[in-house]
Amino acid sequence: MGSYQVRLRTVLAVCLAMLALPAQAVSLLRDPDIENALNRMARPVLTAAGLSGATPILVVNDQSLNAFVIDNNAIYINAGMILRTASAAELQFVIAHEAAHIVNGHITSRALNAQHISRVAGLGMALAVATAAGTGNGKLGMAALGVASSAQRSYFAHSQAEESSADQSGIRFMSLAGLGTQGALDVTQIFAGQELISEGRQDPYVRSHPLSRDRLRRLTALAGTYGLKPTSDRSEDTYWYDRARGKLSAFLRAPKWTRGRADESVAQDITYMRLAIAKHREADWKGAIALLDRAQAIRPNDPWYFELRGQILLEGRQFAAAEAAYKRAADLAPKDPLILASLGHAMVVQGGAQRLQQALPVLERARAGDYRNGAVLRDLGSAYAQLNQPGNAALTVAEYHAISGRMKDARIQAQRASDLLPTGSPSWQRAQDVLNAAKNTIE
Repeated sequence: MGSYQVRLRTVLAVCLAMLALPAQAVSLLRDPDIENALNRMARPVLTAAGLSGATPILVVNDQSLNAFVIDNNAIYINAGMILRTASAAELQFVIAHEAAHIVNGHITSRALNAQHISRVAGLGMALAVATAAGTGNGKLGMAALGVASSAQRSYFAHSQAEESSADQSGIRFMSLAGLGTQGALDVTQIFAGQELISEGRQDPYVRSHPLSRDRLRRLTALAGTYGLKPTSDRSEDTYWYDRARGKLSAFLRAPKWTRGRADESVAQDITYMRLAIAKHREADWKGAIALLDRAQAIRPNDPWYFELRGQILLEGRQFAAAEAAYKRAADLAPKDPLILASLGHAMVVQGGAQRLQQALPVLERARAGDYRNGAVLRDLGSAYAQLNQPGNAALTVAEYHAISGRMKDARIQAQRASDLLPTGSPSWQRAQDVLNAAKNTIE
């Protein structure tokens, strides 16, 4: 099975699991700075768990407290959970606990019926809409997927035995990483006693991760056995945690709220970044750039500050300056697909045959690096269409429809692409994969 088909199958797991979420729009918040910060902060825990760096931390656009895993391809954490925690160690235990569910095989034990999976294999790309919420221009974009909730607890609910197992492993991962175990106790106390209130008032995390008093006592004893205090300097974790949390809150909360709390940041550059975002959200582009200048004076080679600069300039309709900022970000972080997507988008919105031609390889690299990002496909489709490459344009439109769950439209465009592209070429084969996916889903 080729890598493209493997990705189709991978995305399927997310789509089916999204059926377990509440009946409301489901989306991710895609931002390269936030994802980089969370992944840096998670690295010690994931390394201790034996998971590769290819297990990203993705943020769900939901203010409730929850975190979950679907397979070993990502750990999902609600924005509300990140904002509610008070330290890097607290969030690291949430990550350690979810990593333990992966390592201990709890996802495999809840595997979906194999026949059903083969029946809907075409939804492999459709589920990517849940993780393709990025806008392609680097901002905290969202792409929503409305889903039913009939399968909510049947897929996500963990047993008490699984929770105890994940507690033990999570505590061990924290200790191996030198983080100490106090964060585990602190974050668990947030949910203590919720089993005594009605289910409708419980946080989603408690409904899927049952926390009994006995389990809490065992966790407390276990944490004390391993040692509560960290055994190494965790200042870097604290910085990245505060940066991710600070940027997330600056985009999600009112500018007035941000201005009142920006000085609480652990580093001055984070303070300036938060204030810049507050100005940006009030459409004060000059004020935002002036504050970002201060952050960049402290960290002059930070690619994610250049990415934010590009976003502010782009939304201020200073397209050439935005492209230059994104280009600098891409030079500093050439493997970050979200930054590449932002650069490609800035090039496409300016138009012109030469710039569009230059945008194609940038966007193709972004697509290859992050198959979840539907915005890249939109920009690719636009660029190919303007460059009179109808076969490739139809293919990218087909793929975009597929990850958005519009499989009938995907089939129409994939058939058009198949008719236009050279038979047997890689692009033609991708069209066949979409056709097969659509056929399996629609029939």
